[in-house]
Amino acid sequence: MAIKLAHNCINCEQLQDGNFCKKHKVTVGEQYTCDSFNMKAAILDERNCLTCARYEETSCANPEKAAPAMLCASWAPQAQA
Repeated sequence: MAIKLAHNCINCEQLQDGNFCKKHKVTVGEQYTCDSFNMKAAILDERNCLTCARYEETSCANPEKAAPAMLCASWAPQAQA
């Protein structure tokens, strides 16, 4: 199963601190979405073997094939500092 970014209020640029929607002037939660949804701008998605927590580890699903710039279905994000 792939993990995907949902089109909901948590990922909308209209969301302000305190889960308040500045478009509709109402408090929302992660289960909400609307037709005015605008995805937040994000930093470039750098998913590949070099950013995978499993790269060169025993948990790597494809240790013989894993290499910089490659991506597989078992990619896992590295812990954020």
